Amino acid sequence: MKAPAVSKRSGILAGGNWIVDQVKIIDTYPQLEQLANIKSQHQGTGGSPYNVLLDLAKLGVEFPLSGAGLVGKDTYGESILADCAKYKIDTKFLKSTADAPTSYTDVMTVQGAGKRTFFHHRGANALWDAKDLDFTKTKARIFHLGYLLLLDKLDALNKEGITPASKLLQAAQTAGLKTCVDLVSEASDRFKAVAVPALKFCDYAIMNEYEAGQVAGFKIRKEGQLDTVSLRHAAGAILQFGVKELIVIHFPEGCFARTRDGKDHWQPSLKVPDKHIAGTTGAGDAFCAGVLLGLHEGWELQRSLLTGVCAAAASLSDPTCTGGMKPLAQVEALKKKYGVRPPLEPEEEY
Repeated sequence: MKAPAVSKRSGILAGGNWIVDQVKIIDTYPQLEQLANIKSQHQGTGGSPYNVLLDLAKLGVEFPLSGAGLVGKDTYGESILADCAKYKIDTKFLKSTADAPTSYTDVMTVQGAGKRTFFHHRGANALWDAKDLDFTKTKARIFHLGYLLLLDKLDALNKEGITPASKLLQAAQTAGLKTCVDLVSEASDRFKAVAVPALKFCDYAIMNEYEAGQVAGFKIRKEGQLDTVSLRHAAGAILQFGVKELIVIHFPEGCFARTRDGKDHWQPSLKVPDKHIAGTTGAGDAFCAGVLLGLHEGWELQRSLLTGVCAAAASLSDPTCTGGMKPLAQVEALKKKYGVRPPLEPEEEY
């Protein structure tokens, strides 16, 4: 079957982790055997495809959205499917299983600081092998996969150093889709082994500075400060791993992108006051959603990056991952409301 031309395709298909977050706002993060108080609790979305697709729906995109993955046959799974139906997200590739519960995460967010710690139950996500994901049956333009390192079946390395995730991305490209990946910030030495095989079949890669540093072997943040030289080196290394078009690295201060032809783009984040930050849990996926929106629509890269940081700022207003997202016009208006941080590089202007 001949793959349809990318120009005739429309929509974003996102696959990977589907998670229900239980976000607990706590007064302090305790030491072992000490007590902290839970000030409030909020249930929300979690996982790359769930967050990205709901954010895109709330931004008001007009192109089709569809999800792929695995949830349990339980209350959490039913709530995810109901959410998808509410926001008109196609679930033909989002299956249910009785073999494992729906994945969930307890997110401990320190009140005021917004810092969060995650306690994750892998659940049904650990069983998803994507074998029923047929790219010839979708007209989506972009396939977004996340999170690598948190998808047991797809992360498994064979003797040749190839992962099922890499084969899945290759199949998507062969079918005519653009591909994109995101990672999870786990504390391990698996980054290069798991990510590099997948990056060979990526058109775009979007990740935070910790993940980029782990994949590329650079320490991007030193003594709490962003090292922009190491950041650029890491971006170059990730492109050398095979990413075809674009690497985007985001961090609290903003983001950096490098294209395959060597052009660099910086975009500072918005100056959101601490009093307006309810939680940072969904900021990375919100940023990803904003950038994917621009990539899908063929916007200039700088506009896509600005939309990404504005979407991230919107997400900060709510303790859950997607509760703070608003229509695109309202999100873009946050630039004027909050203003933009100073340039990340002195020679850059925004």
